[in-house]
Amino acid sequence: MSHANATLTPRGRLYLARCVVEDGWPLRRAAERFQVSPTTAKRWADRYREHGPSAMGDRSSRPHHSPRRTSRRLEAKVKHLRTTKQLGPVQIAGRLDMNSSTVGRVIARLGLPKLVGIDRATGLPVRRDPVVRYEHPYPGDLVHVDIKKLGNIPDGGGWRIHGRSQGGVNSQAHRDPDRPRKVHGRPNLGYAYIHTAIDDHTRLAYCEIHSDEQGATAAGFWRRAVAWFNAMGIHIRRVLTDNGACYRSRMWAEAIDETGCRHSRTRPYRPQTNGKAERFNRTLLTEWAYAKPYSSETARRRALPAWLHIYNHHRAHSSLAGNPPISRVTNLPGQYS
Repeated sequence: MSHANATLTPRGRLYLARCVVEDGWPLRRAAERFQVSPTTAKRWADRYREHGPSAMGDRSSRPHHSPRRTSRRLEAKVKHLRTTKQLGPVQIAGRLDMNSSTVGRVIARLGLPKLVGIDRATGLPVRRDPVVRYEHPYPGDLVHVDIKKLGNIPDGGGWRIHGRSQGGVNSQAHRDPDRPRKVHGRPNLGYAYIHTAIDDHTRLAYCEIHSDEQGATAAGFWRRAVAWFNAMGIHIRRVLTDNGACYRSRMWAEAIDETGCRHSRTRPYRPQTNGKAERFNRTLLTEWAYAKPYSSETARRRALPAWLHIYNHHRAHSSLAGNPPISRVTNLPGQYS
């Protein structure tokens, strides 16, 4: 395979060499015909005379002899310190009076594993089992609930569109009658709280945007989310949340009792337990909240339902073998009529 800067492919080099050697073309004529220099034309012609068609490929640029290469004895010492002491390039270089970058190249040339893949007790490579993705077997077995807090966009666009200077001007000029300024001259745009419920098995998601994360708001959201999932043919049996104040409130507990679900909370300071909701929030930010420069908060909120429909019904999901979440809803009302 020819290198990236080669003018001729191996087949083109063979045609050039045959024109010169077998057909008697002058070097300058052949060079002009194949758009290379006469020196290049002579090189391929000479190689063809000596070695035939097999010599038309690229040769390695590595020198035949490297007198300054690290000696075999020194490489053996590097290997010994790496495998027995589990030392890094900097520590090995200090012991052997070498350059750390040279030690790194020796380690790579010898094919030694990285320290993260070595058992420090035995020095043997660690066999890492593939990551097992947990998943509940049926829709509704578990629904993850979480809240994502976003700053509102001022009218005219914020700093992500115009930069800090103009974005600050738009923020100062923004007027929200429902949110009087607490400090004169300082914008008080407020926040948007995206309440999300996502089914563990199907990854089907339901979202609402509210102005707070109070217990009454979360309870009302949960009742509507349960109704939406029921309309999709999914009966929720268990819900998982973090330890936020709204999920420890009396109103939330009443909503859980009304919907007949079992409530579980994550371990404190362990958001990984609610990982599917956290991962959905990241997708929400990249594909909706910050996907394009919105001119106002109203424009961004207006775009959420359309994006959510695309996510549930059309977007390929990597955890579902490239299928959308709706493909896992096996008892969708009306699909068998």
